[in-house]
Amino acid sequence: MIALRSVLFNTIFYANLIIRMIVLSPYYFVVPRKIAYAIPKNWARSNHWLMRVIVGTTFEIEGLENLPDGSYILAPKHQSFWDTYALLPWLKDPVYILKRELMWIPLFGWYAKKQRMIPVDRGARGKVMVEVLKRTKEELSTGRQLIIYPEGTRRPPGAEPLYKYGIARMYRDLNLPVVPVAMHPGLFWPRRSIRRYPGHFKVRILPPIMPGMDPDAFFTHLIEVSERASDELLLETVERNPHLPLPPTAVERLVELRKLNAATG
Repeated sequence: MIALRSVLFNTIFYANLIIRMIVLSPYYFVVPRKIAYAIPKNWARSNHWLMRVIVGTTFEIEGLENLPDGSYILAPKHQSFWDTYALLPWLKDPVYILKRELMWIPLFGWYAKKQRMIPVDRGARGKVMVEVLKRTKEELSTGRQLIIYPEGTRRPPGAEPLYKYGIARMYRDLNLPVVPVAMHPGLFWPRRSIRRYPGHFKVRILPPIMPGMDPDAFFTHLIEVSERASDELLLETVERNPHLPLPPTAVERLVELRKLNAATG
């Protein structure tokens, strides 16, 4: 049944994306950008409904009160395609820094350009990165929220953290609060897999790290609070969903955490 539900979900998920982009394009590209944002926001909501109804996966969000007013940097753990869109319904006006190649995809790239997403060559240095920072500051000056994945790419649940120092540079240069987010959607929507698993998990939005810290101290603190919350949620999620097939990284981390808990009482 899991295989059948996974195929059904994946088929409807991508059909939902493509059909919405085609049918709603005349409206999307005519109305002002902020009004047009309702389309990706509602698309995200529809995906949550599809996951619940077809796969049987539900989630809850803790800590919405930790999202500041105005501009800030959202720094979620990144495990799955799910977390690239999941929080859109709760964000007022987000902006992403995207791989420039994504902007070349028909329809998707046009939608992203309309929302003034910021393309970047991942291998770029020097003047290119200065221009990206300039664009980012311009967007955030209007009250937008920047979404950055501190590890840069998807990581399996329980994997050793590999945070990139770029988040510390952004923290220093943008002088904005950084809001860490811990979650384990990768247990239900694994990377590089077509399978989707039923169950329930939490998204935990942590208190913002306010601007003004030394970048090195900030970087250490971000990793510490994010990984502590991630470990807590890993234990909680697996305990609540004993049926889940776990990746080796999660199995190894769970053994370490249970030994640590036993040693500390």
